[in-house]
Amino acid sequence: MGNVDLKNKVRGLLKKRKAIMLAHNYQRPEIQDAADLCGDSLELSIKAAQTDAEVIVFCGVHFMAETASILSPEKTVLQPRMDAGCPMADMVTPEALLKKLDEISPMPVVTYVNSTAAVKALSTICCTSANVVKVVNSLDADEILMVPDKNLAKYASLHTKKKLHFWDGYCPIHNMLTPETVLLAKEKHPGAVFMAHPECRPEVLELADFVLSTSGMIRHAVESENKSFIVGTEAGILHQLKKANPSKRFYPVSPEMECSDMKKITLEDVAVSLENMEGEVKVPGKIRIPAKEAVRRMLDLSISK
Repeated sequence: MGNVDLKNKVRGLLKKRKAIMLAHNYQRPEIQDAADLCGDSLELSIKAAQTDAEVIVFCGVHFMAETASILSPEKTVLQPRMDAGCPMADMVTPEALLKKLDEISPMPVVTYVNSTAAVKALSTICCTSANVVKVVNSLDADEILMVPDKNLAKYASLHTKKKLHFWDGYCPIHNMLTPETVLLAKEKHPGAVFMAHPECRPEVLELADFVLSTSGMIRHAVESENKSFIVGTEAGILHQLKKANPSKRFYPVSPEMECSDMKKITLEDVAVSLENMEGEVKVPGKIRIPAKEAVRRMLDLSISK
C-alpha cells in the first residue's frame, strides 16, 4: 500500500476513533503530512487537550506521549511505536535524581520537558527550550538544579545571575554537532543565517545567529527577510520549514543530525495502532498529579504578565 492510500486509511481510522493525530517536527515527512497538528511536543499536548478528541495518537517519542497523558488523563493516548524512546530522557531516572537531591543542599529542580513523567513528578517546575530562561529567573532561589540537559542548562546560565547545577545529560544528536562542522556549512553556504537549537554545545551556540526552539525556527524563518538558512537541529524540521517558506532555502548543518527514534513511526504503524487500539500510554495518578503540577507552574508562568 502506497503512502497516499495509507494516509487515506489513517485519516479514515482517525475519524472512526474520534481521534487526533499529533506529529513532532522531527517525524518523517509523510507522518507530518498525515497529522492534524505538527509542532513541539508540549504545544501539541496542550492543543490536543483543548480538543474534544477521545483518542490522541502521538507520533513522537515516549516522554511526549506521557506528557499528553498527563494533560489529558480522560483521553486515550496511543504511541504507534512503543520502542521510540529518547536517549536524553533516559539519562535521568527518578532514583538517580532523588540520590542527587540527598547529596546537595535544598534547591528547586527545573526539569526540561524532554524527560519522563516520573522525573517530572519530582520536579519543582518544568521548562521548554523556548522558556528556560524565564523559568529559571522566575524562581526565588539563588541555586537551581537543572535536569537532564547540560547544554540547555549552560545556555540558561548565560542569561541569569543564579548558580545552576548541571545534570550530565544531553541529546546525542545535538551534542554531536561541532564548531568545525558549523564553520564548514557556513563556508559552503555564505550569507545563510545559522539557526541553532539550545540543546547544542555552548561552542556551537556561540556561532549561531539565532538560538531557537523548533517552533521558534519555523516562526523566525517565516518572519525573516533572509532567504537562506543553515538549520542546526534534527533534519526532520526541514520539511515544515520548506512547506512554510517555499521561496526560501534551508540547509541541514550536518547530514548526520537525524534521530533514529524520531524516524521509527511509519504510516503503517499508525494504521495498526488505530485499528487495534495498540500502544496505549497511561501515566498512573501518583505520578501524573505531581508531574502535572510541575507542568502547570510553567504554563501559569507563560500566561502571567
